[in-house]
Formats: sequence, C-alpha cells, structure tokens
Amino acid sequence: MRTETEIVIEAWNTVLFEKFCRFRPLLTRGLERHGEELLRRRPPRYATRVLDVGCGFGDTTRHIAALIGRGGTAVGVDCASNFIENAELDARTEGTDNSRFFVGDVQTCDLQGPYDYVFSRFGTMFFSLPGAAFRNIRRALVPGGTLNLVVWRRREDNTWLHAAEQCVKQIVPVVSHDQTNAVHCGPGPFSLAGPDLVSDLLRASGFTRVGFDRFDTDICIGRDLDDAVEFAIALGPAGEIVRLAGDVGRALEADVRAALRETLQPFARKDGVWAPSSTWLVHAENPGESPLS
Repeated sequence: MRTETEIVIEAWNTVLFEKFCRFRPLLTRGLERHGEELLRRRPPRYATRVLDVGCGFGDTTRHIAALIGRGGTAVGVDCASNFIENAELDARTEGTDNSRFFVGDVQTCDLQGPYDYVFSRFGTMFFSLPGAAFRNIRRALVPGGTLNLVVWRRREDNTWLHAAEQCVKQIVPVVSHDQTNAVHCGPGPFSLAGPDLVSDLLRASGFTRVGFDRFDTDICIGRDLDDAVEFAIALGPAGEIVRLAGDVGRALEADVRAALRETLQPFARKDGVWAPSSTWLVHAENPGESPLS
C-alpha cells in the first residue's frame, strides 16, 4: 500500500505537473509578487548558500541565484522529478551557473547543507509531516541562518481561490482523500494559514525569533474570463473537488463552467481577471546547537 507521501509525490509528478505546465505563465506571474516581496524585505546576503524548498520550475531559484551573485549558490529541491528536470533545463538555457537542483522529500532526505538562508514560496503547505520537514530544514541551516516562507493566509482573504471553491461546492459533491484512490496534492494550500499553528511548529522544531508579515495583492487568474474559468476548474481547491469527484465531476463540468463564469465576472478587467490574494511572509532563525540537532 502506498504511503500518503508517495501518493502526494505521484500527484505532483503527473496530473498536477501537467496542469502546472498548462498554466505556467499564469502561475509564475501571479505567484511571483508574493515571493519577490519577501525577497525585497528579507533578501539573502551576497555570496551565500541558499536552499529553495519546493522550487517547482526553479524560477525562484534562478532569481535568488542572481541576487546572491556568482560567489553564492542557490539550490532548488522538489519532490517531483519532472519539475526538477524542467528547472535544470531552464537553468542551462539561461546560463545560471550558480544554481543547481536535486529531487528530494524535504521531510526526510539529506538536504545537502549547510545553508545560510532557506526560502520557500508556497512549497511547504503540502507536507504530510510539516514538523519533520521543519526539523530537517533547521538541521541544514548554519547557526544564525534564517528560514523565510511565503504561505497563504486564510481562504476567506484569498478570493482568487476561495470564490471558485465556494461556487463549485454548491454543484459538485465533495469527496475526501480517503474516499478515493485518486492521487491528491496533500493537506492543501491553506494548511499553514494559522500563525499560531505555524509558530508552534517552528518553535517545536528548534527555531527562534519567529515572525509574520502580512502581504496583500491582487493577482491575475486569467487573461480573460474564459481563461480564468479554465484555470479554476483545473487547479486549486475548486479543481481538486471536480477531479476527485471522478465521473460525477466530469458530468457536471458544463454546469460548473457556467457558474464559475458568473462568479468570476466581477473580477474581470480590461487587462485580465484579477482577484485578491493574501499571504504570511514568515521568518525564523536557527539559534544553533540544541537538543534537536
């Protein structure tokens, strides 16, 4: 029987990878605002070693590589080998010599440290064992090294995902992960939305000086309304509901598309469909040696 982690990795290597490739320009442009804001507020120092957790296509890793200069190294890790293959290809194409990538489960693998700075843009919310992952990350940091995360705040403040989810729930029956054999993304994008929960996890993992900064911005979820509907039905909680419902979800797709179009219409502008998003920019420090080391 497959473990929960194996199921999640398969999802990111197959159905989710294919959908992320399909909507890659929309995702990278939409999500980069949050990652760049964290890097603006808390940039890594020049000529240091940086780990990018859940690097996906590696766009953030390559950006960090440019920030730290050729004297530093930016290392991207992701559980999905398909993402890493794409990241390595893009790095070679762009000539990003001070970046490298490897496939690994951050919860358990050797992270090939030590690092001065760990970054993650939406790469930590899908851990089945977040405590194990954060302990492993801390062990890979030098004393005084910092952890810097972008995670979604509560769903009610992320209309770009929540409006579509609420719409689809009124049409398609929700199937939980344990009711289907289909692969799934893991705990979901809002698993680390609560600052008390995240603070407890980080402190229990040995981190200190834990802090949170809120960042809100509208992000583009479609070049036009048709594009936004396709995006919503493919990815995020709404897309997951439709996919996990199987034949029932497929039979209701026409109704779902019509309802999503009505739901997303108020967010349409001349330059695309834009909706509110909100994140926590989380920072913490590895104090050095402790009983957890």
